Amino acid sequence: MTYHEVTGTRRPIRMWAEPETVDPQAMRQLRNVADLPWVHGVAVMPDVHHGKGATVGSVVAMREAVSPAAVGVDIGCGMTAVKTSYRASQLPDNLAYLRGKLEQAVPVGFQHHKRPVDPDKVTGLRAGGWAEFWKGFDDLAPAVKARRERAEAQMGTLGGGNHFLEVCADDEGTVWVVLHSGSRNIGKELAEHHIGVARGLSHNQGLVDRDLAVFLGGTPEMDAYRRDLFWAQDYARRNRALMIGLVCDVLRRHLPGIAFDEPVSCHHNYVAEERYDGVDVLVTRKGAIRAGSGELGIIPGSMATGTYIVKGLGNGKAYNSASHGAGRRMSRNKAKKTFTLKDLEEQTSGVECRKDAGVLDEIPGAYKDLESVMAAQTDLVQVVAHLRQLICVKG
Repeated sequence: MTYHEVTGTRRPIRMWAEPETVDPQAMRQLRNVADLPWVHGVAVMPDVHHGKGATVGSVVAMREAVSPAAVGVDIGCGMTAVKTSYRASQLPDNLAYLRGKLEQAVPVGFQHHKRPVDPDKVTGLRAGGWAEFWKGFDDLAPAVKARRERAEAQMGTLGGGNHFLEVCADDEGTVWVVLHSGSRNIGKELAEHHIGVARGLSHNQGLVDRDLAVFLGGTPEMDAYRRDLFWAQDYARRNRALMIGLVCDVLRRHLPGIAFDEPVSCHHNYVAEERYDGVDVLVTRKGAIRAGSGELGIIPGSMATGTYIVKGLGNGKAYNSASHGAGRRMSRNKAKKTFTLKDLEEQTSGVECRKDAGVLDEIPGAYKDLESVMAAQTDLVQVVAHLRQLICVKG
């Protein structure tokens, strides 16, 4: 366990990371957040790194206020994992063929479905209320009204960057399906729209960093943001549910007799209404999962360093939170300049995945050591299962 309190700001910064090892830009962002007049508290996860306005890997509790930059632009981004009845020894020898079938079922990168997926035709899909959900699109900010068709086509798609779809095996040899994705372009556009609105509000003009602009409770701007935010979080949840359904259908066709447990799912870029120290607060987790007592969560590393299924310990100091992954230790540009394709091949040895220049910025060496991140938060989560990648699909 690693825990420190950094003082000298309006609110102390509770850190599950060594302050001296955190990038100076990220520390400056954390101090800026902790000095905001609306902040109730700040908790910092061991995977913390520099972001836009607010760091990735931080949890911010505010009273009657919320900063869109402390949520992130991929609203509702998160993870889903499903344990199967299959053993790794039962998988076919040709995992490249299976990866190809998964990529056919779930569009990656900038690709999308040629026509919207009919949820009724996806076996065992647990998400309901689709008609009501899409009706809510009509109430979103006018800035995105022309994006309905695109949002429908992207529902059930992975995206690019650090988003992934994996077939893994746990330490006992049981096969799991794991994926990481969010609210796609519609969530990004809603986030950017509202960040722009917040930056223009009078109470934000004196901020050290205008990217930390906030909405205040009881205002039309806050009401509009909350409406769009919660819709986008639901989009992200449904997006992952639909993809898991599509993936499970592929596996049913190619792995006879396979069965699936109930999914584990968690956001790690989102807002929740919670109560701490007798105060109702809006908690933003940007690159952090909720880890309330007994709650299951998912903490991935990189495309070849494994994933942990965890159970929360309900640590109130951390606002019932834990890290969302290993976290980057270098930028995408630096990773491309530092590593070669040979490095990528070596670091992803044994994993059926892309090994080309298009994913070089996602090389495992660009991320922090997952085992060190886990060791720093033993008072936040308990390990339930450790998974290792067999197949990794990236955009």
